[in-house]
Amino acid sequence: MPSVMIRKNKQGQLTLYVAKRDLEENIVSIEHDTEETWGGEVTLADGSSYYLEPMATPKLPITLRAKRMAGAG
Repeated sequence: MPSVMIRKNKQGQLTLYVAKRDLEENIVSIEHDTEETWGGEVTLADGSSYYLEPMATPKLPITLRAKRMAGAG
């Protein structure tokens, strides 16, 4: 499970950065996006998906562990 950083870019879009792959992509969907629950399956603009353990909405930027979803990008 790689460590990823999630932040907002200058346009206000969420991005996910994976240092080991030198990959930074916009997040196009998040399975859970409420104040109480945030995370789950995250889909990136390139079609790949990662799983973030659901949590309360975090303060950004945040670094956490993510699991790459099977068959993703």
